[in-house]
Amino acid sequence: ELQARLAEGADLLILDVRTAPEYAQAHLPGSRLIPLDELALRYTELDPERETVVVCARGIRSAAVALWLSQQAGFDRCYHLRGGLMEWTGPIETGPPT
Repeated sequence: ELQARLAEGADLLILDVRTAPEYAQAHLPGSRLIPLDELALRYTELDPERETVVVCARGIRSAAVALWLSQQAGFDRCYHLRGGLMEWTGPIETGPPT
């Protein structure tokens, strides 16, 4: 479903909560990196009104973050990529965050 939404040009924030080295190895195009250990201090950088998809390696960290953002930070449209990048079959990029 995420691949289809991205292909349609949906205005989604893809939030990657893995570490910087993990992100550099592979990430979704256009994703924004905020490592899980920085999120509590940096989530206010994000727009809670924007539809957000949280991504990690296997979907465990992202599920916890999506739940926290929804319940504690007022993100009404926050989801996670089930299975994470391990199950993602769409395009990926490499390199450090810009």
